[in-house]
Amino acid sequence: MKVDGRCHCGAISFEAEVDPLAAGMCHCTDCQTLTGSAFRANVPAAASTFRLHGEPKIYIKTADSGNKRAHAFCGQCGTPVYACAPVDPQTYSLRLGTLTQRHEITPQRQIYRSRALKWTADLAAIKALDGAG
Repeated sequence: MKVDGRCHCGAISFEAEVDPLAAGMCHCTDCQTLTGSAFRANVPAAASTFRLHGEPKIYIKTADSGNKRAHAFCGQCGTPVYACAPVDPQTYSLRLGTLTQRHEITPQRQIYRSRALKWTADLAAIKALDGAG
């Protein structure tokens, strides 16, 4: 599936090909902190299909495993855009919230579920409003 996306302010944009069935959610504490939210939703894109426009800021994070990941975000608005290996990436982990097609992709798996915030187990039980009300 061809996707495109951008940061909130539009300084960073991209196009790529993804397999929507490869989308997932991560509940690790790093993803919670780096998103400022309860989890991160991603879909991988092969490096050969990824085209980036603009110059993101890069933050290199060392995971508990010792693996390093380059986290790219917009230096103007702060939107997280992708993560990849710091050298010669084979894939880019695109942030679902940045995709124009985000409504067409449903995560198919969750990882680090044991670290999930308890309230994420049943989002449908939380009062829902169709606006700021």
